[in-house]
Amino acid sequence: MTWVSACKLDDIEQEGALRFDHAGRTYAIYRGPDDNVYCTAGLCTHEAIHLADGLVMDFEVECPKHSGVFDYRTGEALRLPACENLRTYPAEVIDGEVRVALG
Repeated sequence: MTWVSACKLDDIEQEGALRFDHAGRTYAIYRGPDDNVYCTAGLCTHEAIHLADGLVMDFEVECPKHSGVFDYRTGEALRLPACENLRTYPAEVIDGEVRVALG
């Protein structure tokens, strides 16, 4: 895996999400209520809508189109119509910079 700089921690509100595009793929980076960062594939598994535009509450993100819900820590699909889990990626903060492990 390759660690890639995605953004600054301050770019993401607590219980918020940010879209991150890299090498032709879209990811979503979340800042949880625990102030940790998490990264998932950026598109809903139901209909390829950008999840960073969805509602983030606690450790869940709701797709803005059909209201499917995922746990962004694990990628687990929690509410239909989403029934396929999201891929997750390791994320960390080093000196205020969010980095994700891709590959």
